[in-house]
Amino acid sequence: MSKAVIAVVGSAMIDLTAYATVLPAPGQTLEGELFTTGFGGKGANQAVIAAHCGAEVHFVGKLGKDLFGDSIAENFKKLGIDSEYVERSETPNGVAHIWVDANGENRIVIIPGANHEIELKKAVQAIESIAGLAVVVAQCEIKQEVTLAAFCAAKKRGCVTILNPAPYQPLSEELLAVTDWIIPNETEFKELHGQAPTSDDVLMSFRPGKNSIVTLGSEGAVLITSDGDLTRLSAPTVNPVDTTGAGDAFVGVFAFGLASGKSPEDAMKLGIKVASMSVTRKGAQSSYPSQAEIETLS
Repeated sequence: MSKAVIAVVGSAMIDLTAYATVLPAPGQTLEGELFTTGFGGKGANQAVIAAHCGAEVHFVGKLGKDLFGDSIAENFKKLGIDSEYVERSETPNGVAHIWVDANGENRIVIIPGANHEIELKKAVQAIESIAGLAVVVAQCEIKQEVTLAAFCAAKKRGCVTILNPAPYQPLSEELLAVTDWIIPNETEFKELHGQAPTSDDVLMSFRPGKNSIVTLGSEGAVLITSDGDLTRLSAPTVNPVDTTGAGDAFVGVFAFGLASGKSPEDAMKLGIKVASMSVTRKGAQSSYPSQAEIETLS
């Protein structure tokens, strides 16, 4: 079988993560258990897990000309992620400050840095140039006009477009029109739709005529087809250690699934299994299962 070819237009960051039993209230100082530095950024996370699945992944983005940028570039090379369309910037590399509590819940502040300097023209050139491209994935940690231009170029080529609208921001009608699949979590769904995804009626009224998936954390995910049919898939019961990067794991695996010819439901099933495994380990990319582990899940 030919390789699933995916382009991720998105962010690459370094995650600076503090783990503490309880997170401090305003004005409070608490002692934590552990500090780690790891690879993150929603775009890079999605690219890395797709590569772990065996996809041919092309990353389109911008890194700082600093130690953080150098280490991300080296990591992409090690994982076999094509970086031909990764530019470097004098602006510092993006970082994410992450706090994780004893339940594995997180709070995150991102500083986009070089990620906000991805050039629209370069992104379009990349999407037009990649041979055999099947799926283009993007998120909201880069400028929306870059995503829009990339998705328009993708649709002209007949590629499938997947938008993970995280972190939430209002989305333009133009972008929604060229988005084949939108994959919000519960919080993002409520922001986009005005109502929480608590009933079938609310879910079916989300994007009539378009495909969507709402990820529901430990409850799994729900597929809303363009015909308005709902399919709920549950998640295995696990003991969460750190939920950072779990949503990205789902999106990247789902993109791999579609690019490799799986049905949306089968792609979702694999995405849920991989994301569920990731929350049992610390970190974002550091929590992702290897290709050998993923093969045991599928």
